[in-house]
Amino acid sequence: MENMTLNEDILLLEGLKVSPQSTILSFIFLLFIYIFALVSNITLVVLICTSSSLHQPMYLLFCNMSINDIFGATIVTPHVLRDIFIPQPERYIHYIDCAFQAFCVHLYAGTSHTVLMIMAFDRYVAICNPLRYATIMTHRMVLGLSVWAWATTFIGVTILIGLSVRLSRCRRVIPNPFCDNASLFNLSCESVLINNIYALGYTVVILGSSTCSVTLTYLRIAIVCLRSKNKALNSKALQTCATHLAVYVFMLASALIIITLHRFPQMSDYRKIKQIKQRIATLFHSRRVVQIK
Repeated sequence: MENMTLNEDILLLEGLKVSPQSTILSFIFLLFIYIFALVSNITLVVLICTSSSLHQPMYLLFCNMSINDIFGATIVTPHVLRDIFIPQPERYIHYIDCAFQAFCVHLYAGTSHTVLMIMAFDRYVAICNPLRYATIMTHRMVLGLSVWAWATTFIGVTILIGLSVRLSRCRRVIPNPFCDNASLFNLSCESVLINNIYALGYTVVILGSSTCSVTLTYLRIAIVCLRSKNKALNSKALQTCATHLAVYVFMLASALIIITLHRFPQMSDYRKIKQIKQRIATLFHSRRVVQIK
């Protein structure tokens, strides 16, 4: 233990502050969320892959989102579950593992927004240009958009984490249940101006582009529905868009609150609670998608 304390590559992860009385209950609750999320998303992926009638753009995008949800849940939840039973002063994590987890967390978050942007575009074409839907949203188009969603986020997050990994470290405590970029560069006593500028720019690009595209898309859909006297069209638009829009709004609000709370270390406990709620939102998103099927 003394060797671990002296090793600068070993970090202390604060994790969740759970009282001894609620340890088992918290573990069971988080484990249930994790298992339910895995089962729901895996079921959806298998259903879409095995059913030829579901090999359509909308369902393939749902599959994309489910794979990302599985990835995001697996990179975080098992680690949090393990730490619940470990005393807080002994929750160690190797720096390279912390950096990898931070990379995966931001890849998951960024890809969630880019995939939701594509899903909004798909709904726009389906509702506003139904006669051209088959020619626009081809399998090749869906594949290209999916690759774009993952590749652009991958490149952006690689630079984001790379800028933090290059810094020297003078601190060893991660005040979160899991590692993220802000926690990494806050370990350094060097100037993190470049990190802050790039992180802010990256966040503005991801959230700004997704917000603008989703807002404009749904405004256009709303205009088409208001002008149309077709009740069946309006009902279809509401059914296919309501869940997507609700999930997007919740994810956007969660991202903005987490980013804001990162600027106030004294409010770290509120940030941890918000991160857990975001995982619960993913759970219910998966369940609603399965129900649609």
